[in-house]
Order: sequence, then structure tokens, then C-alpha cells
Amino acid sequence: MIPLQRLPIDNRFQSRLTRASSPILAAPANTDLARERWKRARTVRRDLKSLLEAMAAGLSRCMYCGDNQGTDIDHFTPIAHDPTHTFAWVNHFLACSHCNSNQKRDQYPCDGSGACLLVDPTTEDPNTHLSLTLVTGAYTARTPKGEATIEVFGLQRPILQQGRARAYVRCRSMLRDWLLQSESGDLAEASEVLDSLRIHPFADVLHAMLHRAESPGAPAVFGPEVTTALRRIRGVVLPLAPLP
Repeated sequence: MIPLQRLPIDNRFQSRLTRASSPILAAPANTDLARERWKRARTVRRDLKSLLEAMAAGLSRCMYCGDNQGTDIDHFTPIAHDPTHTFAWVNHFLACSHCNSNQKRDQYPCDGSGACLLVDPTTEDPNTHLSLTLVTGAYTARTPKGEATIEVFGLQRPILQQGRARAYVRCRSMLRDWLLQSESGDLAEASEVLDSLRIHPFADVLHAMLHRAESPGAPAVFGPEVTTALRRIRGVVLPLAPLP
């Protein structure tokens, strides 16, 4: 999971969302009505999905696992928990069918004060709550929010860990290649490699590497060539949200 910049929507589309919400807001406890209105709003769903695909990392990757293609619109706050957020733009995320239907479903864990315990990557940096071990591809929680996020989205699924570990190997190789092409003056080839890094699945792997590239120990971990490449492309490959 990486930070994402939520796109603004124009007044016309916001008006469409508001109109779709009106009957639900008039009957705020009616979950069945909200589900029915959502099911019938085909053109709204189509346009929402297009906006979410433009927000997503890579080639329309799932905003939770970062591996699969995002095929579903997930309600971060489930309709069952709060029907009034059914058409709220800030409540929509692009998810793969596995993360949406097999993992998250209607789960919405909260702490004792009622605050949600899931990381919202459009309002906070997941790195605050999650730590990725690059060699193994495993996540560990830094906070209770991180723990709940790993559990609800199934971020420790073995296939995801294996995919992240392999992505780490590929990223290192591509970064070395990019540096070689850049320094040899083959800018066209270097640009192709950089474009491939931008659309690479498991964007969280590259994002974690970029986070750690400025640390004094980075050359010992990544090697001098990879560290140099990371420092040069910082803020270029993942412009979806600023790194600290």
C-alpha cells in the first residue's frame, strides 16, 4: 500500500453524486435502499471507476494489494456501516475482486472512540503504520492501525509476499539498468526503463526503497548503484503522493 493523491472532481460530477445520494440521505438507516441505488447507478459507477483508475498506481492496480488489476469499486466505509457514504467520492477506492469480496467485504474495525482502524492511503502515508521487509515481502505493523490493515486486506497472503520479494529483485535490476543507460547517454532506453518502473506491479516495494534510499546505511543494503539511482529518481517514479 502506498500514498495516493485523490483526484478532484468537477462541480458537474459532484452534482450527479449529490443527486444519487439524496434519497439515501432522506432515509439514512436504509441500507437496502442504498444498495439498490448503488446497483442502479451504472453510469455513475462507470465514471467513478475511470477516475479511480487514473488515481491508481501502475496499470490500474488494486489500491490495497498493489498486485492485481483493480476491477471493483470498494466503499472504504461499507454501505452496511454507513449508507450515507454510498456516493461520497472520498469513500471510493479501486480494488481487485479478491481484496474487495474475499478479504475486506463489510469489515470496518474501529477503536474504542469509534475511529476507523484501517489506513486510508489518500489521507495518510501507509509507511507510518506499516513496515515492509523487502527481502521477504512481508509486512509488519508499526501501529494498531497497521495491524488491522494487514489483517483486513490480507496483506500477508503468501502469494503477495512472494510477489513483493520478486518485485524487489526486479526493481534492483531495473534501477541498475536505468543508471547505466543514463550515464552512457542512452536517454531513450533509460526513459523506457523508467516508464516500466512507473507501471510495475507492487508499487509498495519501490516506494519502500525510495523511503530508505536517503538513510546513511542505504548503500550497504541496496548497493551503491541502486542507491544512486533511487536518489536520482526520488519524486519522479512515484509522483502519486509526496514522500516525506
